[in-house]
Amino acid sequence: MTADRALAAIGEFLQRANKPHNELTDDLSLYGGGLELDSLETAELSAFLEDTLGSDPFTTVDELPETVGEVLAFYRSASTA
Repeated sequence: MTADRALAAIGEFLQRANKPHNELTDDLSLYGGGLELDSLETAELSAFLEDTLGSDPFTTVDELPETVGEVLAFYRSASTA
C-alpha cells in the first residue's frame, strides 16, 4: 500500500534529517508543535517523497499538507485513482 510506504519514507527522512520521531500520527503537524519542519526541510521532504514514491503532495495539490495525515491521504487517494 502506498500510504504505508509514504509513512515509512517520512520516518526515513526524519532519521536522515536528525529529527527522529517516535510516533507519526495522522494529526501530527509537519510544522510548529509537531515535527517542526522548516521551509528547507519541507522542500527536502517533498523531493525525498518524489524520489521514493514518484509523486509528492507538496507540488501536486492546491493546498500544502499541514499534517502527516494529509500527506498520507494524498497517497491513499492516489492509490485508489
